[in-house]
Amino acid sequence: MDNQPFNPLHGITLQAIVTILVEHFGFDHLGQQIKIKCFTHDPSIKSSLKFLRKTPWARDKVEQLYVKNKHLFKEVS
Repeated sequence: MDNQPFNPLHGITLQAIVTILVEHFGFDHLGQQIKIKCFTHDPSIKSSLKFLRKTPWARDKVEQLYVKNKHLFKEVS
């Protein structure tokens, strides 16, 4: 049974969120939207995930950006 039917992040991993945002916006735009070094200084998916998993406030900002722009992205299978 699905416990969180109205949670827009239910069933999607942080890696998928970061990958979708990078593919859609690119690191330059992400760094402008969310001013964190993992997006502005030598960015990569791997380093961003490492930082975001350890930093709840930054992860929250990334998740908020994803939810705000979810309508722009293709459906994730």
